[in-house]
Amino acid sequence: MCTQTRAAALMANIPQADIDLSGVFKYVLIRVHSREEGDDSEVDIVRGYGWAEYHADIYDKVSGELEKDGHLDCECLGGGRIKHDPQAKKILVYGYSMGFGRANHAVTTEKLKARYPDYEVSWTNEGY
Repeated sequence: MCTQTRAAALMANIPQADIDLSGVFKYVLIRVHSREEGDDSEVDIVRGYGWAEYHADIYDKVSGELEKDGHLDCECLGGGRIKHDPQAKKILVYGYSMGFGRANHAVTTEKLKARYPDYEVSWTNEGY
């Protein structure tokens, strides 16, 4: 019988992408993984919000929420910026984080394409 760990069950319910509805804002790519022995499951998630002055503000808030019960651990894989234009149905991923470095924008773009299938989602390493 195959049993799913508590951490794996929690990760299955985490939205893979959550960003502000419009505007230009910072984002981070976070790897969430299990802290349970023998469970090597992990998932990468994208979080981007205009309220954040620094990339670390997003990471600290999201990781704090996910790690609070002790089943999950988070690691920031990098950051950048997102330009979200809902009227044109376009999202551009670009730039980098001074503190965390550049996220893999290709991974971020795939997560956003899954969340916004009717959008044109692209990325570039240009800009800050």
